[in-house]
Amino acid sequence: MSFAQEIVCARCDKRFELSQLLNLCSCGSPLLVRYDFGRAKTALGKASLQGRVASLWRYRELLPLQDDANVVSLGEGYTPLLDAKTLGGEVGLRQLWIKDEAQNPTGSFKDRGLSLAISRAKELGVTKAAIPSAGNAGGSFAAYAARAGIEAHVFMPRDTPIANQIEAAQYGARLTLVDGLINDCGRIIAEKKTAEGWFDVSTLKEPYRVEGKKTMGYEIAEQLKWRLPDVILYPTGGGTGLIGMWKAFAELEELGWIGGARPRMVSVQASGCAPIVKAFEENKTTAGPWHNAHTVGSGLRVPQAVADFLILQAIRDSRGTALSVSDDEMLAEIPRVGKAEGIFFCP
Repeated sequence: MSFAQEIVCARCDKRFELSQLLNLCSCGSPLLVRYDFGRAKTALGKASLQGRVASLWRYRELLPLQDDANVVSLGEGYTPLLDAKTLGGEVGLRQLWIKDEAQNPTGSFKDRGLSLAISRAKELGVTKAAIPSAGNAGGSFAAYAARAGIEAHVFMPRDTPIANQIEAAQYGARLTLVDGLINDCGRIIAEKKTAEGWFDVSTLKEPYRVEGKKTMGYEIAEQLKWRLPDVILYPTGGGTGLIGMWKAFAELEELGWIGGARPRMVSVQASGCAPIVKAFEENKTTAGPWHNAHTVGSGLRVPQAVADFLILQAIRDSRGTALSVSDDEMLAEIPRVGKAEGIFFCP
């Protein structure tokens, strides 16, 4: 069962029924699932997680899927929290953990969100779906759509790494390469989706991907025995994971599983595409579009995030910060972390 109660606009607070297939609110803002924590608190306790499946579906009641028959899963989630002692010592930290999301089925944290989005799409009768992607999301989407029997359409910038293009195509998606950035891909989907009958699975343009991403927050809390870390550094393109974790911590407090202490959330972007960093430094509540976006971290090349105001709000509410790093800095960390911890970072 699920304790999901309704879907609510993050900006204007307009409410929607769970039975509706939704993208953005009529005001143009993202939608978020709200739960009945009054009921959840009496039915769920931390001990109830003992012996459950080692995937994100261990938090089944706190996810919006209504019927287990519609679960589309490849075993995503419950990735290890690795104690990075050597790297921590090198950078002067008493304790450093790495949440190894590469151990998800398609090698990316994108699997969390796409498992939920495709499960809900299946539940609500979707037969065709489309996604814009500048990196790993396209392949992940294609894999889960294949698993669900949903026709998948992936739109990628033409200069997206060839490995990402091949992956999406090998999972059976219909791949379209676009001369432009991820926002241009999203615009094409928006223009065609009604005529083509596509469900738009763009980042935070539907309310379900963020529900999958929030499980990173649930897992970090559970793996640290319900004590949250002091700081979470998170690479930010569209920002779904940062928003999702911040939502998870609020939900865990409503359940009574944690107290009011929160990590400082640090949004990390590439210096060649850092709209959130610029907006944070200028003390703005929204971020303008970033022109001439470029970075070797292709998944970070998101010149304008639809949920920019939620990212900035989470950073400020947590007393966190936003910072950018150059491509050279990113690339230099790959062999450093590899040698220190046996982990192969992807930019």
